[in-house]
Amino acid sequence: MELWLWILLAAFCFGNIQTVHKVTQPPGDVILTQGQTATLNCTFTTIDSDPYLFWYKQEVNSYPKFILRRSRYSADNSPEFVKDRFDAELKDSSVPLMIQDLHVCDSAVYYFCLCPSKPCERHKTRITSYYT
Repeated sequence: MELWLWILLAAFCFGNIQTVHKVTQPPGDVILTQGQTATLNCTFTTIDSDPYLFWYKQEVNSYPKFILRRSRYSADNSPEFVKDRFDAELKDSSVPLMIQDLHVCDSAVYYFCLCPSKPCERHKTRITSYYT
């Protein structure tokens, strides 16, 4: 086979590897008041038939804390983030995080992550909650 054809095939095949896993969250902050429900949207694309999808919370001057994991066949919440307040339903290509009965302590940056096919693809959304 001609060298130029090998190069073209390699560029086509390996060039697409970067886009087989993608996560997207709308940019910007979500500003709500105490007691409201926040829905943090995200979408993903992947070639995996059963991807692991995670949500994390990061408060100021702290490390990200695991909230929950969803996949097509399982759902887990961290004991710190009870399912009656923090929940996410896996849909075809999204897993929006719902936080019910917001508290001021919910103010943080929230990360969505798709794993394990390659290092986590993650994005963030900041929630600011105020007393009314």
